[in-house]
Amino acid sequence: MGLQICPKCKEQSFTWFIGGKFPVTTWSCFDCDYEAKEAESDKSSCENCGETSKIKLKDKEKEYSWCSNCNKTNDI
Repeated sequence: MGLQICPKCKEQSFTWFIGGKFPVTTWSCFDCDYEAKEAESDKSSCENCGETSKIKLKDKEKEYSWCSNCNKTNDI
């Protein structure tokens, strides 16, 4: 599991873990403490880079799609 670029602070310190009472994938940034839950486990193709690495994330304020390959985000 490698570190990804955080969609909030843009540092390479974003990673995921599974835990808690209900097993949900949670993405967390070690640099800015940003946290988002994976809203859907299925990956889809990114319109920007074409890779199958786009997922839906949901934080306290919004739900959006994020590509772990090119770091493109889109509000949902």
